[in-house]
Amino acid sequence: MQFQTVVALRDVNLSAHAGQVLALLGDNGAGKSTLIKVLSGVHRPTSGTVEVDGNPVVLRSAHDARARGISTVFQDLAVCDLMSISRNMVLGNEPTKGFGPFRVFDSRRADQITAEALATLGVDIRRRLSDPAATLSGGQKQAVAIARAIAYGSRCLILDEPTAALAVRQTEQVLDQVRAARDAGQAVILIMHNLQQALSVADRVLVLARGRVMGEFDRGTADIDEITSLVAKG
Repeated sequence: MQFQTVVALRDVNLSAHAGQVLALLGDNGAGKSTLIKVLSGVHRPTSGTVEVDGNPVVLRSAHDARARGISTVFQDLAVCDLMSISRNMVLGNEPTKGFGPFRVFDSRRADQITAEALATLGVDIRRRLSDPAATLSGGQKQAVAIARAIAYGSRCLILDEPTAALAVRQTEQVLDQVRAARDAGQAVILIMHNLQQALSVADRVLVLARGRVMGEFDRGTADIDEITSLVAKG
């Protein structure tokens, strides 16, 4: 991936598999954000391909990526605080009721979809679904965003620093949601700075530095000292 004379990614190859968590690690400037933007349709690669089920695809936008089952959840943009919890869950897929061209928002159906989606992750937010999303903790907001992606056809779930700025308890809740998403059959790509947290949920680890893949490890062979050394090369 090249921006004029700057090469942001070079010879990067990764694969995400259903029912697995791939942790993408690297220091600032390693190329993680650029790679995720390529996978989520924000940037089109200047060389190479993105493949889904072994078939090359062209992702011109985030909408194209979602249509292929690739959903990205950003830490700061997970939900709209002023909307209700259930409206956040069905955002862009609002259920309606009525006759012919006369349709109105079906709040009861939205609540049902929300309850079922959160149950998939084993999440109890202990709030009325009509409450504003601003009443949720950071971890709960992540739960809503992850559940929304799964409910609307995500096959590959990309989580960009989902535990950033979260307290210890909320961080553990999010990591539990990552495990639940994996167990539900999602291919999860997890971008994190915290190595210990990443290794606690990852099935595989990929280390980036200066736009290159520095190493890839399975859970059983991942050595935190070696990974730390590779990350530091960025």
